[in-house]
Amino acid sequence: MTVVEERPAPPAAPPPRPVNRLWALLRNSWRQLTSMRTALVLLFLLAVAAIPGSVFPQRAVNAERVTQYYQQHPDLAPVLERLGGFEVYASPWFASIYLLLFTSLIGCVVPRLIDHVRALRMAPPDAPKRMERLPQHAEDLTRTGAPDEVAKSLAAGLRRRRFRTKVREREDGVWTVSAEKGFLKETGNLLFHFSLLAVLIGVGFGHWYGWHANRLLVGGPDQGFCNTLTQYDDSTLGPRVHPADLPIFCLQLTDFDATFQTTGQPKTFLATVQVTQDNGAAETRKFTVNDPLRLDGASVYLLGHGYAPILKYTDRNGVSQTKVVPFLPIDAMQTSEGVAQFPDINIDPKTDKRDPNLQMGFEGRYLPTAPTDGRATSAFPAENNPMLYLTAYRGDLGLDVGTPGSVYSLDQGQIATGELKNVSGARPHALKLGDTWTLDDGTKLEFVGTREFATLSIRHDPAQGLLLVGAVVGLLGLMLSLAGHRRRVWFRVRPNADLPGSAAARGGSVVTAGGLPRTDYPGFPEEFKAVVKAAEEGTP
Repeated sequence: MTVVEERPAPPAAPPPRPVNRLWALLRNSWRQLTSMRTALVLLFLLAVAAIPGSVFPQRAVNAERVTQYYQQHPDLAPVLERLGGFEVYASPWFASIYLLLFTSLIGCVVPRLIDHVRALRMAPPDAPKRMERLPQHAEDLTRTGAPDEVAKSLAAGLRRRRFRTKVREREDGVWTVSAEKGFLKETGNLLFHFSLLAVLIGVGFGHWYGWHANRLLVGGPDQGFCNTLTQYDDSTLGPRVHPADLPIFCLQLTDFDATFQTTGQPKTFLATVQVTQDNGAAETRKFTVNDPLRLDGASVYLLGHGYAPILKYTDRNGVSQTKVVPFLPIDAMQTSEGVAQFPDINIDPKTDKRDPNLQMGFEGRYLPTAPTDGRATSAFPAENNPMLYLTAYRGDLGLDVGTPGSVYSLDQGQIATGELKNVSGARPHALKLGDTWTLDDGTKLEFVGTREFATLSIRHDPAQGLLLVGAVVGLLGLMLSLAGHRRRVWFRVRPNADLPGSAAARGGSVVTAGGLPRTDYPGFPEEFKAVVKAAEEGTP
């Protein structure tokens, strides 16, 4: 008879805990985003995304070039507009890369900072049991003295070498010394990454609350300007800046001193201005290229220098008008080009009315030092032999109706179609300082003189100090990261069993040493040998 033993069935295993797939997806996505590899990829993408801002004209920098691009590429320009190609740094896709990089750096650096602080507070780990397996080790080093005294002496010597040390006593009478060094490497890494965060914050904050503008300022009491958008050649305000937020100040260029080397290279630029701030009293200030003018809420930078001829135009009826016309330099010797446009002050004798076709435009080139061989380029940037070459055009310049156009060149299309008629001949007319040119209809143009002008950039960046600190700290952190090498050294001290009992009691000890570099450090073997030699000699 077979007896079957019935055993109770084992309890059923508890059902698996339900996994929240959404939470798991978010957790894994966060880990991937905050990895160092992702941060490097985003940094590379940010650099690639900035390339279109250098290739295509940006509306915030030069709106006229964007208009020209539309005229030259009528099919491509609307597509680039929809993609944000003319406002790259304000586009949503650039901002998304920027914010993802910012988030990745925070998620990567903050946990590393916590781990680094925890590692700094922890004592170095105890010596391993088998130090012969370490990359560097030394055995059977004899020292006089009891194990505890020898261990304390070794620890004191290591501390003099800037090691963090910990002395431990084991139950078998063996003493160990643990030493660690090189935490500045991780400190430098963290400083570099936090400085990068500071730079990112500074760039974003400066873009929001900063502004900049450019102005070509001619010397003279009648050529000053005040800090309003309408008086700038071009300007850009941050998204959080309103025109009413601009500081109140006015500038007037009273003197400009430029010196040049014998080769024509600029030597010094010194601008003297009259400054009025917040409707206060005017004060005289000076500034140079590398020493900007610091005002309340703005800084004025000196970018360039040039000349503005003074031209006096007289019509057939004897009515005169004088203009100071800046000519823009086209080479290092201050060869400059420009145009002088005079509105319709002539009266048609047949109709006794203004005739827009009698408007005059003079286009040409100014040479501060005209060469003796007749070349149309200046021989030196200073005004040693000033000469003005002009071509006169008569026609409708659109000055009466406010037709937009460049103040530095005439409309070449009107010249090509004959709307602007050349009335000066095939060659430009040369004018020396003080010369008068009489045209075919009796009108006159006199070259009275010149004034110097300065090209200014007025800027306000509230995060400039943060960017400077971030750059300096980042450079310091990078140097520490490259120079630091983390390594560990251990000593095991035990009584010398080969000595007689009384001699061992008097202090004979045997020392075993081991070393482990935590990072790639080619110089660690030499350093370990020096530490072991000092330990054997009793002077670590």
